[in-house]
Amino acid sequence: MPIITSVRLVVTIFIFCVSMPPLALAGDAENTTLTAIEGVLVGHAQSKERPTGCTVVLFPGGAVSGVDVRGGAPGTREIALLNPVATVQKVHAVVMSGGSAFGLDAATGVVRFLEEKQIGFPTSAGRVPIVTAAVLFDLPVGGKPHIRPDAAMGYIAAREASSTEVTQGSVGAGAGATVGKLLGGQRAMKGGIGSWAIRLEDGTIVAALVAVNTVGNIVDPKTGKPIAGCLTEDRRSIVDVGEVIRHRRGRTSFSGENTTLGLVVTNATLNQSQATKVAQMAQDGLARAITPAHTPVDGDTVYAAATGSHESQADLLTLGALAAEAMSEAILRAVQNAEGVAGILSVKELNKGRTNQ
Repeated sequence: MPIITSVRLVVTIFIFCVSMPPLALAGDAENTTLTAIEGVLVGHAQSKERPTGCTVVLFPGGAVSGVDVRGGAPGTREIALLNPVATVQKVHAVVMSGGSAFGLDAATGVVRFLEEKQIGFPTSAGRVPIVTAAVLFDLPVGGKPHIRPDAAMGYIAAREASSTEVTQGSVGAGAGATVGKLLGGQRAMKGGIGSWAIRLEDGTIVAALVAVNTVGNIVDPKTGKPIAGCLTEDRRSIVDVGEVIRHRRGRTSFSGENTTLGLVVTNATLNQSQATKVAQMAQDGLARAITPAHTPVDGDTVYAAATGSHESQADLLTLGALAAEAMSEAILRAVQNAEGVAGILSVKELNKGRTNQ
């Protein structure tokens, strides 16, 4: 090949390569969700017939866990095992599910999946998976309340669980979640699943996963402004729930039909008492982003878990404070990533409508 032709070829290849956008290499994008913590797997499953589903967090190696329940109408499974005085100190899965009390059945499928994998608390009769669960109320969404998460759906979510970045929005337990039901479902907006992870310089990670389904509004703690919630009659803006509560008479609509479910996980080492304290402090993040929170008509429940996979230098105060921060950010991301369903407006649709006005 002539020298001139060779030079031209090299120059052409160089120009082509320079003009191409940079390739996104695996691992370049930092995972900012719960699965940023090594050994934590998350899976979603939802119905094709109506908006409802479940989300499963697996800890194959077990995780020391605590819980804090502040809502007045919770629906839970295996909560007593998380008491610091209990014999069993670790759980192998946390299940969040729609379907109200019926949705607790999803945990049965997760137990079956873990049993097949021989994951569980060792006993003389074999390993018994420790699976705790909590549910939210989404039965009216989509008009087919007889369709709700069951054991088969829980099994699918567990089988699909992976360490990839958590999908957020209208998936899993967030599929039928709604927010702002103070004046009834026709004025509500779409809730969903959200997640956020915070990393410290020493490698400590504190991350949150939350299914947002509220009677109140979702508020950005940085600005104090509502970003989702109870809509005005023309469905163009969000009402001030404080004003509604102060001046409205009678009971709230959709009594007992709410509940926000959260989980915070750290790679630090905690005992069960310390994990319980982190769960309590994480509730502060829920209260910062939801108003009102912890009401008599919801079952707000927050879990905390520690994998102990990292020798953290962070103390309990730091971990709890970060848990609250991660929780509030995860709540915002839940509604920001949600898609409207069954005539229920999403944040994306509301903002688009405002832009087009």
